[in-house]
Amino acid sequence: MVDASLITQLRRMIAEPTTTTYSDAVLSEIILAHPLIDSSGNFPDEDDWTATYDLNAAAADVWDEKAAGLASDYDFNADGASFSRSQAYEQASHMARKYRSRRSAVTIRLIKAPKEADSIDSTEEDDE
Repeated sequence: MVDASLITQLRRMIAEPTTTTYSDAVLSEIILAHPLIDSSGNFPDEDDWTATYDLNAAAADVWDEKAAGLASDYDFNADGASFSRSQAYEQASHMARKYRSRRSAVTIRLIKAPKEADSIDSTEEDDE
């Protein structure tokens, strides 16, 4: 589980102050899905890595999930009143785009496999 302050900050970003919809455990999993290279340049799979996460990417994922839940809502008129339920979907989509645009640049490390030999084996050169 991640630090409680990160969960609190994410709750503010996604407008979910209570655990009614998203438990701390669920938000922790979402945060853990977005590790970053730490300030020392260590990758998340390295022993010296200091836990660092992209909360903007995590917030974008939650807002995308909220938008998906609202996607089937539609506008309608009844008894002279107009109900624009699609606005909730549009707003959730807007917030997802907002936080997605603020996410950190993603860096990946490429590892060549199988490894090539650094140089020709010196024993082969001596035999010639």
